Amino acid sequence: MRKNLLSPSLLAADFSRLAEDIRNVEEAGAQYLHLDVMDGAFVPSISFGMPVIQSLRKNSNMTFDVHLMIEDPDRYLDEFAAIGADILTVHAEACTHLDRTIQKIHQLGKKAGVALNPATPLSVIEWVLPEVDMVLLMSVNPGFGGQKYIPYVTDKIRALRAMVDGRGLETDIEVDGGVSLANVSSVLEAGANVMVAGSAVFRGDAAENVKAFLEKLS
Repeated sequence: MRKNLLSPSLLAADFSRLAEDIRNVEEAGAQYLHLDVMDGAFVPSISFGMPVIQSLRKNSNMTFDVHLMIEDPDRYLDEFAAIGADILTVHAEACTHLDRTIQKIHQLGKKAGVALNPATPLSVIEWVLPEVDMVLLMSVNPGFGGQKYIPYVTDKIRALRAMVDGRGLETDIEVDGGVSLANVSSVLEAGANVMVAGSAVFRGDAAENVKAFLEKLS
């Protein structure tokens, strides 16, 4: 039976006190920490990279859910694995040879995730789905935090859940973008089980927000 998990997005935290914010959400029960690495090329923004993640790894036992929003991610898989990533998620749109990238992530001893932008069809991952540990469906166009959830992604979640269950797979379905306490129940009902939440966690009392999310996910 799949577990429902919360993955607070570091992008929405207070960068002047990252260690404190991470400790607050971890102690409140968040299982994953979502780390958006942006290169300013695949997406418009630049976020943070290996030094930040390496520093944070020393301060947390959470699963580091590293989302590589970068072009040609194969160039850096070894480095991100070495500094403490537990899950490495690459964008199908950014990989020339997606199957090879997935294989490399597994060879590094990490879980492999594949992310799809809102308009990217599920058919892109049809043949690699059995090899993937997690599929991340973007529910906003990637590159900026604080965007509104795109409604049609709910139907996409349902379609992906049907694909996963129809093949008897245990693949996690993660949703990233505009997930809030107001809509998380409908995202869960559609078939997702890993929720990325940024502003909805770190805006206000992060610990209390985490507890509220976990109550809805229980």
